[in-house]
Amino acid sequence: MSKLTDVPKRILIGRALRSDRLGETLLPKRIALPVFASDPLSSVAYAPGEVLLVLSIAGVSAYHFSPWIALAVVVLMFTVVASYRQNVHAYPSGGGDYEVATTNLGPRAGLTVASALLVDYVMTVAVSIASGIENLGSAIPFVVEHKVLCAVVVIVLLTLMNLRGVKESGKLFAIPTYVFVGGVFVMIAWGAVRGLILGDAMRAPSAGYHINAEHQGLAGFALIFLLLRAFSSGCAALTGVEAISNGVPAFRKPKSKNAATTLALMGVLAVTMFCGIIVLAMTTKVRMAENPATDLIRGGHPLGSGYVQNPVISQVAEAVFGKGSFLFVVLAAATALVLFLAANTAYNGFPLLGSILAQDRYLPRQLHTRGDRLAFSNGIVLLAGAAALLTVIYGADSTRLIQLYIVGVFVSFTLSQTGMVRHWNRHLAVEQDPAKRRHMIRSRAINAFGAFLTGLVLVVVLVTKFTHGAWVAVVGMCIFYATMTGIRKHYDRVAEELVAPDDPDDEMVRPSRVHSVVLISKIHRPTLRALAYAKLMRSDTLEALTVNVDPAETKALRDEWERRGIDVPLKVLDSPYREITRPVIEYVKSLRKESPRDAVSVIIPEYVVGHWYEHLLHNQSALRLKGRLLFTPGVMVTSVPYQLQSSEAAKQRARKRQEWSAPGAVRRGPAADRPKQPSATKD
Repeated sequence: MSKLTDVPKRILIGRALRSDRLGETLLPKRIALPVFASDPLSSVAYAPGEVLLVLSIAGVSAYHFSPWIALAVVVLMFTVVASYRQNVHAYPSGGGDYEVATTNLGPRAGLTVASALLVDYVMTVAVSIASGIENLGSAIPFVVEHKVLCAVVVIVLLTLMNLRGVKESGKLFAIPTYVFVGGVFVMIAWGAVRGLILGDAMRAPSAGYHINAEHQGLAGFALIFLLLRAFSSGCAALTGVEAISNGVPAFRKPKSKNAATTLALMGVLAVTMFCGIIVLAMTTKVRMAENPATDLIRGGHPLGSGYVQNPVISQVAEAVFGKGSFLFVVLAAATALVLFLAANTAYNGFPLLGSILAQDRYLPRQLHTRGDRLAFSNGIVLLAGAAALLTVIYGADSTRLIQLYIVGVFVSFTLSQTGMVRHWNRHLAVEQDPAKRRHMIRSRAINAFGAFLTGLVLVVVLVTKFTHGAWVAVVGMCIFYATMTGIRKHYDRVAEELVAPDDPDDEMVRPSRVHSVVLISKIHRPTLRALAYAKLMRSDTLEALTVNVDPAETKALRDEWERRGIDVPLKVLDSPYREITRPVIEYVKSLRKESPRDAVSVIIPEYVVGHWYEHLLHNQSALRLKGRLLFTPGVMVTSVPYQLQSSEAAKQRARKRQEWSAPGAVRRGPAADRPKQPSATKD
């Protein structure tokens, strides 16, 4: 079985890497950008559309607010980027928001941030892949008809790619990410040339449609609420910004400087693309509606359920490049692909954060260990499972999923920036150097403004999106918080019980006597070996124990025992209800009750079979008994194995497996450097 599973494992994720090769997996900036920033870069494919969708509630007349909303998003983006540049310099260990909040605001704030980030990472995978499926579905009907299945398949593929390692998956993701960024910039530049220099009238496919406004002529508080909701939807462009601060250890040296540079580059690219698409959408008169079948009107009639509303970026690309043109096709393909790959931000952030939380005993310790490819494999698989479950529950519908989005990320933004303010206050209290103090005061001002602005946005998001589905994210955060708190309490309780005392106690005092009990069912080779082993242990008392479930078999056992003259007393326990485990447990407990300072050693003879299906036919009572005895204080259980012939065959198979190497498991080097095999000669 090991051989059968090792072959596909090596084919799918590659050969195992030694621990001392971890340095080879560190990322240069050109690879780190698509690895950690693919989410905020790709969000420009749907964030502008979310703004227009919300504004469409008030009709086309509300579209003229979109540049102002874009400006507010830009200010927020630059503020967050500037704030996180302070984070990566002050806390380069990779804890990111969690470490900042824990250090400066306390464990509860840190756990709140961790819960928010874990939820946001799961949402990132679900939203990105659902959006990519919908973009791809406009060209391939099969994808739309089976979008849940296709979304789960994409999650599995991304999981396998990330299990191969951060650096290797980054190389795979770099090309489509850069093609997408380049395509958007070419579209913005060519659109500017056509509109400003050539004077062409570019029109989106939906330019001639009218919008049936749900609420015509909004004013006052209702209009403000609508604009705030549109702004909160546009803030989807900021998701994933925190991933770089969490991934500082994955950068090449100097880690903090490279991470800060990557953050700045990501912010400039995302802001430029977001603003460019908004401006082109207004220029080409893109029309979007939350219910396009009924709210988009052409020739006085609704478009109907057969109409497919393409994303804003697709409509703008068609207006600028022309439908079916080479650049249009390239950008459309890159957009769909980069939306899939945007989930990679979460695939790098979630496992790393999970490893740090596991190290702090808030998550199972298995999440702290690295896999064959030096990636946090358990965290990757856990993220994939949670995202797949969420995708199935919500039917891979990005419109429904996006309402759950960005709550968690703004919780982490706000608490992290508040923590950074306290960080600078603490350092300013002891710093005397005037130059350093000026730098700290400037950094504190940046973080204070970031905390205020992100806190304000968090309130806006909660107010405007809570009833539309954001409450699910809040519930998810509460579940994560409660689960991690419970795990930490368990680990603390176990550690407290296991701590070695300075003074001797009952656990360290040598038992006054040892009672050895050999369990017997019949006399055969395993029984005789177990008895011989028990005699070798030189216990204070030794006895054989059997349970009487069949009087005829028990009588035959007694007769055989006496005939062989075995010099070990045989004790028979009656079991009127034909139970085996309970009488043995009660007898062992009675020995302990009579002499609490004594130890009881239960010796169980077992025979070892060589095939997995043979295990189903043997030793089930021994397994149940050992499981029960684990909970009995002062009792030690020893298995005495007896290998059958089939187990010897299994041993031979295991020896062959040790000598065999799966494809890709061993680097053999160039063919010219390999030792030549001696050629066979004929006699």
